[in-house]
Amino acid sequence: MEFIAYPDAELMYLALAKQISGELGAFLRRDGRASFCVPGGTTPGPVFDTLSGADLDWQNVAVFLNDERWVPESSPRSNTRLLRERLLRGPAGRAQLVPLYAPAAQPEDVLEALSDGIAPHLPISVLLLGMGADMHTASLFPGADLLEQALAPTAPILMALRAQAAGEPRITLSARALRSAFHTHILIKGPEKRAALERAQGLSASEAPVRAVLDLATVHWAE
Repeated sequence: MEFIAYPDAELMYLALAKQISGELGAFLRRDGRASFCVPGGTTPGPVFDTLSGADLDWQNVAVFLNDERWVPESSPRSNTRLLRERLLRGPAGRAQLVPLYAPAAQPEDVLEALSDGIAPHLPISVLLLGMGADMHTASLFPGADLLEQALAPTAPILMALRAQAAGEPRITLSARALRSAFHTHILIKGPEKRAALERAQGLSASEAPVRAVLDLATVHWAE
């Protein structure tokens, strides 16, 4: 794990957006295509705001979420909705959004179809993750019903998980899919998250699921 502490959040957002833009640009120049896997929540919003205006060949970038709450895009709880509002606008509006939600009563009903959509874009070129104070990342929550299966080296690309802390059922990339990334960044803010990160380093992935990717990650933190 590489840990970068920034003097303030604004500088962190700008520096991270610049780094991600450079990494995506390198893949586009080399391969003609790139994949960008991103978190929901409000913390990455300022990074998305900057990235949305980046001068990239966005039409050859596949963008997909780390995880999604099982709610329609019309819901304020939808990560897809936030992604459209903050990243997929301006130049970045030309990117290909690979869905992690489809109209169905439960995620298991469409898991295979959604997995088939993600598969062509693996391994992930650039992965941006968040982390909760409970040390979850994506929707890999401590105590989730299928956490052990989602952490296994043989896990499928996508899994449906349920956890008390998660609220709605979730669909999430498995640890195996997340670990495929060439570049992994974890974005966190504040003393509570830094303390959680330090705790996670002494725990197993079952206790602190962020551990599943921590050895591959650059962690970006500001007070």
